[in-house]
Amino acid sequence: MSKNLRERAEITAREVQDILGVLPGDHSKEVADAVEHAIIRALIEERERCATIAQQCHEGDAQKAERVADEIRRVRSVLISNLSAMR
Repeated sequence: MSKNLRERAEITAREVQDILGVLPGDHSKEVADAVEHAIIRALIEERERCATIAQQCHEGDAQKAERVADEIRRVRSVLISNLSAMR
């Protein structure tokens, strides 16, 4: 079964609270928010890294490199929009 980012963040938050021996109600939302934000930041940084690598790999063909980088940036924008909508 597919889980969205928020569900994964909440599951991870519960796991962290279990490890720390914290009651599930203690700052559950804040912990899940922090996990979710960390995942979003990591995804965004990886998209940027991919765009940079694509440009470097196609330095000889600037037009192709720009198309690949533009597509990666477009996917990044869609990703951010979708993640924001899940809140």
